[in-house]
Amino acid sequence: MCLFDGEPALWDEWLVWLGDTIGILDIFHVLERLWDAAYCFHAEASREAEAFVTARLRMLLEGKVAGVISGLRQMGTKHGLKGSKARSLAVVANYLENNQDFMRYDEYLAAGYPIGSGVAEGACRHLVKDRLEQTGMRWTVEGAQAILQLRATYLNGDWEAFCAYRIGEEQRRLYQAPAQEPQFAQAG
Repeated sequence: MCLFDGEPALWDEWLVWLGDTIGILDIFHVLERLWDAAYCFHAEASREAEAFVTARLRMLLEGKVAGVISGLRQMGTKHGLKGSKARSLAVVANYLENNQDFMRYDEYLAAGYPIGSGVAEGACRHLVKDRLEQTGMRWTVEGAQAILQLRATYLNGDWEAFCAYRIGEEQRRLYQAPAQEPQFAQAG
């Protein structure tokens, strides 16, 4: 399963490298477009705009993607949109149409798949950015990969097990056998 923002180049790479997985359009990118459509008909920050977005989001979550797309186009015609509002609505409708194969949110949710990348993006920030993008740091790919593997081990709570494994491997490499635990005499 892969979450994307709808950029065609990403879908092309996905097909090449991960085409046997399920592609999902990130719902938060769809929401941005729904707000753009809402502002073609309603004032920004209005209750009407919020109701507009909520109704279409509900439809998308119920698997009614084609209905949202055709409904947007019909509304544009019915309201006689012209100029920038007509162009903006067309961009939204085209975006949804071009990505509708990756918007089966009802199926994804039923299968337990995430439909938004916020959690993954937060984890990446915590794992990667917080460690690698500190002031003055410069990394090679190999060095960054090594540090990230260590950081992931630590953050996953596996640090002690890793240290024990690493010590054992070094002892086998250096002495061809694991070192014995020291035996201390009992005071008596």
